[in-house]
Amino acid sequence: MSVFKKVKNTINLLKSVDMDQLAKINEQIDLSEAMKSLGQLDERQLKGLMKMLKTKRKKGQSDLPPIDGDFYNLDLKLTDEQRKLQMEVRNFMEDEVRPLVNDHWNRAKFPHEIIEKFKKLNITGVPYEGYGCPNLPFLMEGIIAQEIARVDVSISTFFGVHSGLAMGSIYLCGSEEQKQEWLPKMQKLDAIGAFGLTEPNVGSGVAGGLETTCKFDGENWILNGQKKWISNATFADVVIIWARDEDSNQVKGFLVRKGNPGFKAEKMEDKMALRIVQNALITLTDCKVPESDRLQKADSFKDTAKVLRMTRAGVAWQAVGCARGAYESALKYTRKREQFGRPIASYQLIQDHLVEMVSNLTAMQTLVFRLSEMQDADLLTDEHASLAKVFCSMRTRDVVSRAREVMGGNGILLEHDVARFVADAEAIYSYEGTKEINSLIVGRAITGYSAFVN
Repeated sequence: MSVFKKVKNTINLLKSVDMDQLAKINEQIDLSEAMKSLGQLDERQLKGLMKMLKTKRKKGQSDLPPIDGDFYNLDLKLTDEQRKLQMEVRNFMEDEVRPLVNDHWNRAKFPHEIIEKFKKLNITGVPYEGYGCPNLPFLMEGIIAQEIARVDVSISTFFGVHSGLAMGSIYLCGSEEQKQEWLPKMQKLDAIGAFGLTEPNVGSGVAGGLETTCKFDGENWILNGQKKWISNATFADVVIIWARDEDSNQVKGFLVRKGNPGFKAEKMEDKMALRIVQNALITLTDCKVPESDRLQKADSFKDTAKVLRMTRAGVAWQAVGCARGAYESALKYTRKREQFGRPIASYQLIQDHLVEMVSNLTAMQTLVFRLSEMQDADLLTDEHASLAKVFCSMRTRDVVSRAREVMGGNGILLEHDVARFVADAEAIYSYEGTKEINSLIVGRAITGYSAFVN
């Protein structure tokens, strides 16, 4: 290189140097020694150093990749209309729900004011045909469940119980008269539903062990017993109660209306998860229900199981939403939180946790996406739904645990959201069939042997 060119390059270099900043650097390190070290680097080493300097990120830098839990871009499989609805739900949850959930979760209160706002979305009873329902694919019901749970699992549970379990029971097991009476107003959220199956002494063994009884006296059905963990029941307009017929020993379903004599719902207190959900202990004492309010197409537990099969896929999607919310919250936090002068997202161990999280999340997403495709094709079986519920609820536990870990002590503060996801993941792990029961359903399907104990 000519002397003239060297001088020209030196002048251009000096023009770009901040002399004040250079002086500050010189106070901390020996620049002459640093220059000698740089001069000893070969071409490959210099290129590596420049690449590292160019890709180093600083908090607030605009060229960081977007925070998006859909790593495999499964959203691209949706139609334009479906994608639009997904974003409407997401924006609603971000704008209307996120600002209030931590306060209500902390106080174990339900934000009743959001029900009126929910009505505008028109997303209740998504897969049902008629009665004012949207009649969209089951895939969209899953997408909606994910979007709601991505912000708060409690609100997703409220919605799933009302739209899935309660409306689904009437849709699958009700007479045409019952459907016409209840489904249109439930679709509009003008009437809220609950689903009463689980009991104080009977959870996994509901198929053959319901203690709540019903008996026809010639004019009315008389219901006696208790139900526990019944979401929405403290303010629901109708509760679907499942009871064992004392005469036939078969399970039957009933529409128990708000204010029905002999029906009492007490709010359950001191929960560590799903604190916004208003779970109730229901006591039925000679509760009279007319024959017209018996679900006319529910004559055995097989009919109850149809409802659970239809909604179990939605619970798997809820787990995905919970995991996605935790992952995105953790990623956002690690890009803002600095230690030792750098965002903690730039450290290897933090990135390892984040990659494990997005790997689990992506596996869950692809599984439930295919599950809903099978449901839309009428190929869904109990074992398909159970496998998704088992896998997603387990992986969600891992994702939320890692999300809390990368946040350190701040991970247990509600203000960062992840603490809520950690607690709520425990509820998802247990409801709509425990891990063990769902595993046995899958095990029976793949081995041909039933391991259930009678």
